[in-house]
Amino acid sequence: MAVTALLNAEILTPAGVVAGQALLVRDGVIAGLVDRADVPADAVVEDLAGGLLVPGFIDTQVNGGGGVLFNDAPTVETIAAIGAAHRPYGTTGFLPTLISDDLHVVDAAMRATEDAIEAGVPGVLGVHIEGPFLNAQRKGIHDAGKFRVLDDAAIALLSSLKRGKTLVTLAPETTTPDMVARLADAGVVVAAGHTNARYETVRAALDAGLTGFTHLFNAMSPLTSRAPGAVGAALENQSAWCGIIVDGRHVDPATLRIALRTRPLDRFMLVTDAMPTVGMSDKRFVLQGQPITVEDGVCVGPGGTLAGSDLDMIGAVRNAVTMLGLGLEDAVMIASAAPAAFLGLSATRGVIAPGQAADLVLLDQDRNVVRTWIDGRE
Repeated sequence: MAVTALLNAEILTPAGVVAGQALLVRDGVIAGLVDRADVPADAVVEDLAGGLLVPGFIDTQVNGGGGVLFNDAPTVETIAAIGAAHRPYGTTGFLPTLISDDLHVVDAAMRATEDAIEAGVPGVLGVHIEGPFLNAQRKGIHDAGKFRVLDDAAIALLSSLKRGKTLVTLAPETTTPDMVARLADAGVVVAAGHTNARYETVRAALDAGLTGFTHLFNAMSPLTSRAPGAVGAALENQSAWCGIIVDGRHVDPATLRIALRTRPLDRFMLVTDAMPTVGMSDKRFVLQGQPITVEDGVCVGPGGTLAGSDLDMIGAVRNAVTMLGLGLEDAVMIASAAPAAFLGLSATRGVIAPGQAADLVLLDQDRNVVRTWIDGRE
């Protein structure tokens, strides 16, 4: 297959931004970065006419988009619609996310994810099962009537994905370190969320194989003077990844700026927690029987309970710059390389380098998405 050469854009690489070079793509994989004079004579040349080429964004928490919600119809068609809705905002990899539901719905979501990957649906990297192994004291918008104990049957189900990555969010206090270890040993990525756990309980889960925190600060026991809680355990830990929703509403930007100073930046990752309203003019939907509306960019249920977001990934990147004071390179890193590492995909995704999948986003000078590629295809 012919090589494609992408010209006339600055390129964000692990070594920084480079200019005056061409990015070579062959068979959906980055083949190299060369001087323009060294572009193969038979290459298909594409002039990008300026802008900044960055690695595609990876969103590990996407409940919906384009008017559809994964819980409502856990099918290949829903996954494809969600991916298509988020792609114009730079998302080239994502985990369709199922919030707490019955185990037969979890099973359907996992089988749909396998089928979507087999069918080549662009961008789908696996599935995020957020609940139902959560604490009702920190349920947020989740239906506590769906909550259940993590037992042998549930572990067998959660370990059954044949293609892609499985991320499970659970409340550590509702299970045991042994159960966490069984999931981790089976290749499941385990995160703490919707938890009222004591600091010591979270520490034990981390020791057992928990490697993430779902929407840090939201729906988890806070850091206080004599009870560090789940937040304290997360901020003290230097290796687990913390998902953060940077919309100015879920968490005060000052709180996030403080958090960023406590641990390595590459152990934070931007997530949207997006709902069906992303990419839609209609900013209303129904979530498990509850009417949800968007207010100032945040999805709100009855009584003002937060119910996910109307955020997209390029919006999160821009907010990380304007609200958190990050440079654009760092903001892109926590939208791409960090989530790739969290999912164990660093060898193939997350940066612009030879051997990586050609998942790319072209930004203009105002940080708007101009073009995207997934596996080298627009």
